[in-house]
Amino acid sequence: MGDYKFAKDKLAEALSGLTDYEVFAPAAVGDVLRFKVVEDPASVSLDYDNTTVPPKELMFPQTETLFKYRLGQTDIEPTVPDASAKRAVVGIRPCDALAYTIVDNLYGWDFPDPYYQQRREATTLVGLACSDPCANCFCPSVGGAPASEKGLDALIFDLGDAYYVKTLTDKGEEFAKAAGLEAAGDAEAKAAAKQGEEALGKVQRSIDTAGIPEHLPELYDDKFWEQFSDRCLSCGICTFLCPTCHCFDIQDESEGFDSRRARMWDTCMFAEYTRHTSGHNPRPTRKERTRNRISHKYSYFPEKFDVIACVGCGRCINNCPVNIDIVDILEKSKQAGAKEAKTA
Repeated sequence: MGDYKFAKDKLAEALSGLTDYEVFAPAAVGDVLRFKVVEDPASVSLDYDNTTVPPKELMFPQTETLFKYRLGQTDIEPTVPDASAKRAVVGIRPCDALAYTIVDNLYGWDFPDPYYQQRREATTLVGLACSDPCANCFCPSVGGAPASEKGLDALIFDLGDAYYVKTLTDKGEEFAKAAGLEAAGDAEAKAAAKQGEEALGKVQRSIDTAGIPEHLPELYDDKFWEQFSDRCLSCGICTFLCPTCHCFDIQDESEGFDSRRARMWDTCMFAEYTRHTSGHNPRPTRKERTRNRISHKYSYFPEKFDVIACVGCGRCINNCPVNIDIVDILEKSKQAGAKEAKTA
């Protein structure tokens, strides 16, 4: 594909050229940084580490109406998004773009989800390479990198006074032309490549995932989980702020005769999530719920789709109020697995 560039003070001008797109970019919402629709291109800044809330909500909204209906009638009004309504997500970090490729497995699995699929088809992902990974980033351990191109249509590098843009797909090319970007040369491409290599060397944390998907089931009834679950608050932050967590609930809501069926985020860390109508709960304590969260990402999902459902963004570590650390859990699970093997 192509190589492009534009001066950093021309960011607003470039975004203003995207008249055929609904553009999303990182923005402050109170004390929280998340992706929002760009209303004023001049207010957009790409000088940020990562958003607090992952952009998974752009494909899988926190709450969405699946269809509308009237009580006492059989007709329904579907609310499937329009795939022809173009969208551009500008400044998404490589880990969050990689997360989409992982979740794609689920929403395109036995029955493709039209709500998710239509948004994905309509969206162009323009990434922003990381030059200084956060302290708890471990993306290389799970198939990512600070300048990973996986799942992206274009990738932006901050080169100081200018941005270098590498397009990766036809969607990326279309974005570059709509934004009016000028051609870049070898100098910018080499500087970007060097930045990517240097950023990779700055990643401070890692976990060797070899063998983890296989040995986690062996720890199913192990007391190992209690050392983490005993201090868990079941607040759900680790799952709500995870770019690959996708649990949801479906409810019917009515106001008078006007009704809707809605889907909204849920979490396996809540006791109600697995509580049966009978009152029985197969995951009655935080121990079982902690076990499920880790096992789903590092064992169940890999078994089903041959990919770990974690991108190493570090959000669950950064935002946990009681400092539960997924890398620490994984390291200690390997030690517990080794002890289990010796005593077997």
